[in-house]
Amino acid sequence: MRLVLGIFPNLEKNSVRNVLRRVVDLCRNNNIEPILPYSIADEYFCKGYSTEDCLSMQCFTAAMSLGGDGTLLRMTRHTASLKIPVFGVNFGKLGFLTEVEFPQMEEAILKVRDGDFWVEQRSMLQAAVFDENKHEAICAHALNDFVLTKGHFSRLARLDVRIAGQKSVVYPSDGVIVATATGSTAYSLAAGGPIVYPGLDVSILTPICAHSLETRPLIIPMSDTIEISVMPPCDEWYLSADGINIKRITEKEKVVIQKSPLSVQFLHIYPSTYYETWQEKLRRGGDNSKFQG
Repeated sequence: MRLVLGIFPNLEKNSVRNVLRRVVDLCRNNNIEPILPYSIADEYFCKGYSTEDCLSMQCFTAAMSLGGDGTLLRMTRHTASLKIPVFGVNFGKLGFLTEVEFPQMEEAILKVRDGDFWVEQRSMLQAAVFDENKHEAICAHALNDFVLTKGHFSRLARLDVRIAGQKSVVYPSDGVIVATATGSTAYSLAAGGPIVYPGLDVSILTPICAHSLETRPLIIPMSDTIEISVMPPCDEWYLSADGINIKRITEKEKVVIQKSPLSVQFLHIYPSTYYETWQEKLRRGGDNSKFQG
């Protein structure tokens, strides 16, 4: 079967724009059909897709991001429900999710064409917000994390957290991160959370700027439901999914986070080197001189 490759480029990066023609030509010369966003498809004489139109992406047999981890995260918001296997070429810094480095790009695309890969399913989280009448206001999914955090001028507040129906902890803090194992190397890590092997089916609760020495991150089975309420007085609080604000939260609302019915199918081209490379990726994440554009 011919490979139909949906390409999700970060067009804000000059380095991505500079290689896009080369990627399209590589596909055409090797019996691969490249599909680009409608906004640039005509420029490259390709078929196009829109992230607002699921039907336009159903033809993908695989999807590839060109950018950093953020680009891949944005891609998975649209591909997870369609069960499209994904991989990313790293033009960013850390590259925990985008495992293919730019020098490997051509070889990796050809390996995908030839079926020379293995697929790993990564769990996602689902968050629903309920009002005082238990009506669902919003439901969203995240591969990395959900973050409940106060606004710029809010006072210190306390977050009441229940896990698996049991009263668990009250966080006097600026917010809390609920991350997947995949997201353990993102915001949660910066806030003092642990690094967790990405294949584990767990949720990580990491408080943000906790005002208590007793408050520590917590790792729990993803099968356990987490309920979070902001205790009064409640000023300005927001819930975000993978870095995107999705709702302002009031003290009469409850955030319920649990394992999502969706998952992301990661397409792995090379043998896993997680234990060998995680420290190197963290080191280079702090060196901005190596990554321009």
